[in-house]
Amino acid sequence: MDDKILKLLSQKSYTPSNVPQLISSLGLRPNQQQELQQAISRLETKGLILRTKGNRYIQAREADLVAGVIQITRGGRGFLQPDEAGLTEIAILESGTSTAMHGDRVLVRRDVKPAGMGKSPSEENTGSVVRILERKRASLVGTLQRGKQFLYVIPDDPRMRHHIIVPPPRDVGRQPQIGDKVVVEMVSWESRNSNPEGEVIEVLGAPDEEGVDMLSVLRHYDMPLHFPKEVLHEANTIALEREKHESGAALGERVDCREHLVITIDPDDAKDFDDAICLERMSQDRWRLWVHIADVSHYVKPGGHLDVEAKKRGNSTYLVDRVIPMLPEALSNELCSLKPNVDRLTKCVEFLLSSDGTVLQTKFYAALICSKRRFTYKEALATIEKPATNDIERMVHQAHEMAQNIRRTRFKAGSLDLDFPESKIRLNEQGQVLRIEKIENDVSHQLIEEYMLLANEAVATKLMKINRPAVYRVHESPKEKKLIEFRDQVLSHHVPCGNLTRRPEVQKLLRQLADLPIGPALKIGFLRSLMRARYAVEPLGHYGLSKTKYTHFTSPIRRYADLVVHRVLFDNALITPKELKDIADHITGTERNSSDAERDSKEVKMYAYLKAQIKSGKLEAYPAMVTDIRNFGFFVEVSDLGMSGLVHLSSVPDDFFIFDPMRNQLYGKHSRRIIKLGDIVTVNVYTVDSFKKQVDFTLVEKPGIAAAREARKSEPRQDRGREQQRRDKGNDKRKTKGDEKPRGNRDRRPAQDKGKSKDAPKGPPRKK
Repeated sequence: MDDKILKLLSQKSYTPSNVPQLISSLGLRPNQQQELQQAISRLETKGLILRTKGNRYIQAREADLVAGVIQITRGGRGFLQPDEAGLTEIAILESGTSTAMHGDRVLVRRDVKPAGMGKSPSEENTGSVVRILERKRASLVGTLQRGKQFLYVIPDDPRMRHHIIVPPPRDVGRQPQIGDKVVVEMVSWESRNSNPEGEVIEVLGAPDEEGVDMLSVLRHYDMPLHFPKEVLHEANTIALEREKHESGAALGERVDCREHLVITIDPDDAKDFDDAICLERMSQDRWRLWVHIADVSHYVKPGGHLDVEAKKRGNSTYLVDRVIPMLPEALSNELCSLKPNVDRLTKCVEFLLSSDGTVLQTKFYAALICSKRRFTYKEALATIEKPATNDIERMVHQAHEMAQNIRRTRFKAGSLDLDFPESKIRLNEQGQVLRIEKIENDVSHQLIEEYMLLANEAVATKLMKINRPAVYRVHESPKEKKLIEFRDQVLSHHVPCGNLTRRPEVQKLLRQLADLPIGPALKIGFLRSLMRARYAVEPLGHYGLSKTKYTHFTSPIRRYADLVVHRVLFDNALITPKELKDIADHITGTERNSSDAERDSKEVKMYAYLKAQIKSGKLEAYPAMVTDIRNFGFFVEVSDLGMSGLVHLSSVPDDFFIFDPMRNQLYGKHSRRIIKLGDIVTVNVYTVDSFKKQVDFTLVEKPGIAAAREARKSEPRQDRGREQQRRDKGNDKRKTKGDEKPRGNRDRRPAQDKGKSKDAPKGPPRKK
């Protein structure tokens, strides 16, 4: 019915029609009116058709309306990712977001210029929200507050800028106190010029109460804490059946690889080992590589309870204090996990490689393995850095050399080096920050990463060759406008920069930045100019990796996308393009939801950790890199904390800084200190604003400056006066036009900039 309606409305001869007219035009029976209205309702919800005055229906595109999912930034702007393939992203000003919230499905009217007014290639497509089609979430987490006449909730999500008015809570289990964290259900929101109304449905507790911080994150992102009983029952039944009937005996048509030197390399706290490798020399210039991936599709069948729940979750979520797995532990950590010294089922991509890493041949088949050893990254790195003493260690050395050859070839083909160190937060038994570890992308990570990239590309190539619909991992090219803006920023720092729409120029710039003090700061700026990777049914390629054929295949334990690809390639699963698109859109959403939850889980722990420092007065000093400079202060990236923040000029003691927009730097009038992009400074935490989700830092004085100030204080008053006169005369001689002290004080910060700080850059993607 849906397709018939869309086909009718797309005809050139069609005129806007009401329901009776549609029944006649479609040749339906009168008793099919209810079926027609249900189909119309579905198409309206999807944003494909629109009801006009007189209850007549037209295609939404005829009114320049586009349906899609809106992403809202912390600054308030929106960006629509259209549902329809091939349509470009639409930018939406804060004033045009209506009552849309982050992640909602909305209908946007595109701004269309009059005929004859051309649009430059770098100009954005813009529009405004005209209708909310579907809310992403019905409830929000926030802090209960009391106004003069009513109660209201301040949402934790800084992208939601309106307070939610609520009546006194009732039937919520416990009486909330003002300042408690609560879950509020949205009831109505008529206009962005008024506050939404809601109802408190759960009281989480005081913000500083143990466990409330993480519970707030779990509730806000609607993270499931438990699996449904039927899902656990199905998983446990599968595990028992495996023990009874398979236990290594039922090889079937699988290729027996149990004698191979198969190994896994994973983080030290990992339990779900979903990939393993083996490398073997075949001749002087020929190598055989086996990439084994856990055979989840053998156990999780389409339509079963496990499959429905895995699809709903979309992926595993790695919060700072726990993992919320896509599959129950009986599968994710046991039966499917490629643990050492036990037989495991895999899907294998076998490569024939030349010594330089060129792929000569690929095979795809189901296999049976028995991993010989589980390496952590630290153990793999230690093995690479010392002489090999046995066959497994020799294979690790050979695999490392081959991976580096493949890596060099990949970068020659245009791949971009976008890696940044990750930070890992370790908690104590009370859930407090114990220490923060920096994780570098060293050669042990690169060893396994290169083989996973190789397998993902090989599978995508095979799927495209046999013309089988599937889900692909895509990373679209950045907008030309973003690249132009970034290039201007680079040039303002006197760093040579060519046309960044040409990949060789991007690679050349990234190589330059690697050797410059200002390099990391500018690299962060480049990352912010890129599109976010997503899933799609169209193989649009991967910009960052410079691959035209790419999918996700290597992590089916923790990503539903990989499970779908396994089914399509190995099990010949027939999934319609429409079903695949729905899956791709859904798992793109769950991935981004998980990414935001992971970031927030780290932030709430770090906020508590830094607040404790301020409260105790025992402030730690951190090295920080200057990443942006404004007239009110400068932003820094504090790698030891894995976060960014603002150093406001008003927090700097005993100095007055002048902003030089031409040189994009700050000049200290008293200390004569110059602060510019890329500088490494030392900072303390200054303030922590949990509502706005931002941290402000303050400069730690350089020892020389502090000593000079103390020395001046100890000078006799008369001598100090003469010395000051002498300095003033020198300053008068050096003073030039435009050097006068500006009016007002250094705390005169533009209103629109108050309370704002830049988002922390995203960490590098997981290895697979």
